[in-house]
Amino acid sequence: MARRRKGRPVNGVILLDKPTGISSNDALQKVKRIYFAEKAGHTGALDPLATGMLPICLGEATKFSQFLLDSDKRYRVIAKLGERTNTSDSDGEVVETRDINVTPEFLDECIDKFRGESDQVPSMFSALKYQGKPLYEYARQGIEVPREARKITVYEIVLHRFEGDEVEMEVHCSKGTYIRTIVDDLGEMLGCGAHVTMLRRTAVAKYLMRTW
Repeated sequence: MARRRKGRPVNGVILLDKPTGISSNDALQKVKRIYFAEKAGHTGALDPLATGMLPICLGEATKFSQFLLDSDKRYRVIAKLGERTNTSDSDGEVVETRDINVTPEFLDECIDKFRGESDQVPSMFSALKYQGKPLYEYARQGIEVPREARKITVYEIVLHRFEGDEVEMEVHCSKGTYIRTIVDDLGEMLGCGAHVTMLRRTAVAKYLMRTW
């Protein structure tokens, strides 16, 4: 008896504008089912909160998915000042509230510190794996595990808006950069705390997407 095929040989790259509220893997599985593809893989996870560019490789295209994983990324982010959360984004619980006493000049000075190469410790709520399990699985159990700082490069960080308790920025960075961590660190530099309320990936390598 012939084995039933698990899909058809579809080859190519789908440039998906991932919506908020679903994981990158959920988005991948939906695309795979729509095309009834034998093989598929995404090229760098986005948080459920995040939207934007999620290239999905089908069939033969999965052979060069590592190129996209290793490529630079661009993001648009809105941060809320005055509140720090346990996940560094609005999906988490507020763990600290502080007054906001930030001048535009001091904000520019702090943002400038992120430009260039630096060491970044991944968030416990990231998909990075430790002993075969994503860090966020440990975090949900209240377990903190050791994470090594990783070299990242912020090629460009542009302040677009500072109004009240909101800061909107655009970031061009190397692979493996956690925007939530940048925002959390920025909040600590400013002395008021901060977390991400909107995150949109606008580019992966040369693949571009509209900002909004």
